[in-house]
Amino acid sequence: MGAESEGETSASGAAHPEAKPFPSPSRARADIAAALTRARANGHRVLVIFGGNWCHDSRALAGWFATPRFRAMLDPHYEIVWVNVGKKTKNLDIARSYGLDGVPGTPTVLMLDAAGKPLNLADAPTWRNAASRSADAIYDHFARG
Repeated sequence: MGAESEGETSASGAAHPEAKPFPSPSRARADIAAALTRARANGHRVLVIFGGNWCHDSRALAGWFATPRFRAMLDPHYEIVWVNVGKKTKNLDIARSYGLDGVPGTPTVLMLDAAGKPLNLADAPTWRNAASRSADAIYDHFARG
């Protein structure tokens, strides 16, 4: 994932790692297209994570995703794309193209099937409190697919 990681403490007091995986906003379309190509080839789903390296909750979710425990669960099932939205002014058109009403909070976590169909439009914007969620709750959510 190429992310920088560091330890932090969440609002609940539990330690969580942090990472900064969001590349230049200009890469988003190409990164999503490449992930969908891989997903079609291997039957994976695609997680499109709209956020930014400035966002504590985006970094917290990315930090959990970078841990060995999460990698072992995510890698066999998902292609992950980190979409940089700047200060919620970039790549909003991409979110809208999948049926989201922009990016109301970061991170917004959109799950797509291998054909690119959105699977969680109602749930996608609810991740803006990722730093205060427990590792087990986040793990269980994505393990269910």
